[in-house]
Amino acid sequence: MQFRPRVRFDWGPTGAADLAEGLDLAVVVDVLSFTTTLTVAVQRGITVLPYPWRDDGAAAYAAERDAVLAVGRFEAREGGPATVSLSPAAMAQAHGVNRVVLPSPNGSSICSALAETGATVVGACLRNRAAVARWLAPRLSQGQTVAVVAAGERWPDGSLRPAVEDLWGAGAILSALDLGDASPEARMAAAAFRAVEPHRAAELAACASGRELVTAGFAEDVEVAGELDVADVVPVLDGGEFRPVTN
Repeated sequence: MQFRPRVRFDWGPTGAADLAEGLDLAVVVDVLSFTTTLTVAVQRGITVLPYPWRDDGAAAYAAERDAVLAVGRFEAREGGPATVSLSPAAMAQAHGVNRVVLPSPNGSSICSALAETGATVVGACLRNRAAVARWLAPRLSQGQTVAVVAAGERWPDGSLRPAVEDLWGAGAILSALDLGDASPEARMAAAAFRAVEPHRAAELAACASGRELVTAGFAEDVEVAGELDVADVVPVLDGGEFRPVTN
């Protein structure tokens, strides 16, 4: 368990739960791809409803809330170009969609769990790094606490697989904040981003998650996820729905 500075960092759902005590603000980072797709959608005026995973109840959940259910990338290929999916590149091209349920076993699950603690939950990625940091800064100066959570991936046995792209994404947010009262873990994440920043696009494509997507034909998703500070929107979870706050 980390000591309780005002700026904290950890991994996955277990790390998020460990940091939740006394927490005011929680920033969830899932670069490939939940929070990147979320940011693309919210900037386009689409309300996003996170859902822990695509189970038998997902379709009913979406129908009850008058929302479109996003599917996985491969399912979207079978459904055609109009199908809404977890792909950020595809979300950028979606038309006629006002509300979308976005299932994810990592980023979405962590967002939902953190919201239950009473913390204000924000979705962040490389694309909206500066906007999120600007939104956080005055709240930190007022004495609020923030935890930045790297979602990570899952091994086949369900355990956490730390994903370096989420370390970089979390570090991007942290590197833009005042880290005077930050945990060593938070400072480490910020340093990791600073080290990779000049080469982030190439490194993102070369990391394990990036290679998986490129090999599967989703190189454009990696390119979209690697763009830095191109979105001015801050997706904030309110009543189970992500809505935009702009700076």
